[in-house]
Amino acid sequence: MLQITEAIELDEGEIHFKFTRSPGPGGQHVNKAATAVQLRFDVVHSASLPDSVRRRLMTLARNRINSQGVLIINASRFRSQDLNRKDALERLADLIAKSTLEIKPRRSTKPTIASRKKQEENKKRRSKLKRARHPVTWSGE
Repeated sequence: MLQITEAIELDEGEIHFKFTRSPGPGGQHVNKAATAVQLRFDVVHSASLPDSVRRRLMTLARNRINSQGVLIINASRFRSQDLNRKDALERLADLIAKSTLEIKPRRSTKPTIASRKKQEENKKRRSKLKRARHPVTWSGE
């Protein structure tokens, strides 16, 4: 069991790993060892997640979730398979922990009178400055 929060525990049978060759430095070792980790977690069919957390996770990680509802996390930061596996699990736990937090809805507000006046003065100042950059036209004789 992977403990995310006090209320949420993930069954390790729901998490699947795939190991591939990692891009980047590593010398001769990089061509032999499969150190990169691809973590797959089925968000839609997970029994461990409450519905509210599942919905927020689907919106929070929408770019990492495929059409079947599987969250995919690629980890190849380290040259060790074990460290990349731990990194992928930590990133999954962070995503789920972030999706447990309620998002406070934004209330729209109007700008204050002082801020509107300040903005108008700044616009007048910029306009005057830009007008001063124009060439002087002389209509003499």
